[in-house]
Amino acid sequence: MINGKLKAAIVGMGFGGCFVPIWIDHPAVGEVIICDQNPARLQAHIDANPKAKTASFEEILADDTIDAVHLLSGIPDHAAHTIAVLHAGKHCACTVPMATTLEEIRAICAAVRRSGKNYMMMETTLYTYQFFYVSDMIRTGELGRIQLMRGSHYQDMEYWPEYWDGLPPFWYGTHALAPMIALSGSRVERVSCLGSGTMRPALTKRWGNPFPTETTHLRFANGLAGEATRTLFETARIYQEGLHVYGSKKSFEWGFADGDAPYVTSLSPRDDANRRGGVTTVEQVQLPNYYQYLPQELWKYTVGGQYDPEKPQDSLAVGAGGGHHGSHAHMVHEFVSSIVEGRKPWVDEALAGNITAAGICSHESALRDGEWITVPRF
Repeated sequence: MINGKLKAAIVGMGFGGCFVPIWIDHPAVGEVIICDQNPARLQAHIDANPKAKTASFEEILADDTIDAVHLLSGIPDHAAHTIAVLHAGKHCACTVPMATTLEEIRAICAAVRRSGKNYMMMETTLYTYQFFYVSDMIRTGELGRIQLMRGSHYQDMEYWPEYWDGLPPFWYGTHALAPMIALSGSRVERVSCLGSGTMRPALTKRWGNPFPTETTHLRFANGLAGEATRTLFETARIYQEGLHVYGSKKSFEWGFADGDAPYVTSLSPRDDANRRGGVTTVEQVQLPNYYQYLPQELWKYTVGGQYDPEKPQDSLAVGAGGGHHGSHAHMVHEFVSSIVEGRKPWVDEALAGNITAAGICSHESALRDGEWITVPRF
């Protein structure tokens, strides 16, 4: 750290580009380095963020003055890049998924513990308006006892970078799995998954995956159960990263499309002795924005382009826009805060390992026609 502020590097300006101004504006960050293999894309982000400097990945690893690295490279590179950053003695944040094999997860955990540095998986769904809202429902007792959870992530990945072609759905299942695992207060212990559907032969070649969709059942160590569905190719469904939590008093269900207002159902005792069952009422709720958890310099990033500096409280009042439902600034702040405060980040290697491994084991179960598979501990 220089003058009490972090020097950080961001690797990968595709998805990573939207994080550059957040890092620059964070009050605990003094200098930001950006890196990308595409010169034109790199230059575009330098033009948009003149305070940032550039370096190659190799130069970043060799620079002892860099404290932390935020990786947003392609999925096949996540594990190798993470381990390289940790071995270089730097704190590492990485976009999802953590890895694509159990062996890679174990290697990352070992690198974290050898290095003594922080690792954080930057899982957007754990910092959304929706996740904060459900967490409050559970904390206050409004939801009651959790009875069942469901996760979903519907997305079509045609024409994305080549490594996506035919990717096993639950290798990139963290958005569907992470909220359930975090809210359960436990860890996934076993999974049973079924693959479904068919894809054109060209999509099955790289990864040997025959399934465009997968649905998994989860058994948590504390006895709760959940289920999740992930689609990647040739499945006609509008985009959604969904969280559905069913409680003894109330339930929360993500809107049909990703940006739709969620549904909250309330269950009341019957008011008529001749009526069967309880009384249920349902409403769509407008989610609040949880910008108050952030330094004021980052408030605007929770609503993206809808922020009005002349009327900040008006534009911040309701959750809307702002990068994966306002999550980007919260993730950066948690990672930075964990380093400054000398503690582990919330989504550390153990939690990230369980989330990622639950997906890896789910795909393995699908290849074994739904066989129950134990998820390793990390």
